[in-house]
Amino acid sequence: MHFSCAARTDVGVVRSGNEDSFAMLADRGIFIVADGMGGHASGEVASEMAVRIIAQELGSLRGLDPAQAGARMRDAIRAANAAIYERTVHEHDKRGMGTTATAMVLMPGRYLVGQVGDSRAYLLRDGLLAQLTKDHSYVQEQVDAGLLTPDEARVHPYSNVITRCVGAATDVEVDLFAGELREGDVVLLASDGLTGMLEDEHLQRILETEGGPEWWVDRLVDEANRRGGLDNITAIVVRIDRLAR
Repeated sequence: MHFSCAARTDVGVVRSGNEDSFAMLADRGIFIVADGMGGHASGEVASEMAVRIIAQELGSLRGLDPAQAGARMRDAIRAANAAIYERTVHEHDKRGMGTTATAMVLMPGRYLVGQVGDSRAYLLRDGLLAQLTKDHSYVQEQVDAGLLTPDEARVHPYSNVITRCVGAATDVEVDLFAGELREGDVVLLASDGLTGMLEDEHLQRILETEGGPEWWVDRLVDEANRRGGLDNITAIVVRIDRLAR
């Protein structure tokens, strides 16, 4: 399988520091976005730990069947959770820190995504942009309960309140999403600093323009900043150029 990819992170317009972290390990087909939280730069520590540990624990998934790959993904994110939580217990200035984590692994003809929090993965295929992941957030729970519409959720004052994160407790529940890949597919991983600024329709328009992953990530970040840049912004774009035959 041949693919092209690019990534970019940006502090945004409002924040003074960047608490987002990412990994783009193309040789292993591993891509991770983490959006940290916590005072005194602890969010930056949590997101960096999550990205580093998840990538390390995933190793290579070559030769694993779907069940084995899913177990490896869950274990990798849970390992990051345990390490971050341990620091919150023993280091006073790290108490309350945590992070989202959205990790994707490309395997022959397939993708696997593990998620905790509200960073997202999207798949653009045949003119349709679909959100692969589901936010672990207060407003998503309200939408699921029929108490808010998706449009109301976008502008709700608690739209940034997440209900699950890496590092907040001794263990964490990890959601998995898997599916087949086709030639021409484009996958976007993003922190909410991007998705909170740009609606899905705008994301799709950018990903459908001429160019490629490097051009697209620059356009996405620049447009999020132009619309306010209220949070740190991170985007990874992967385009499937050719499947092995």
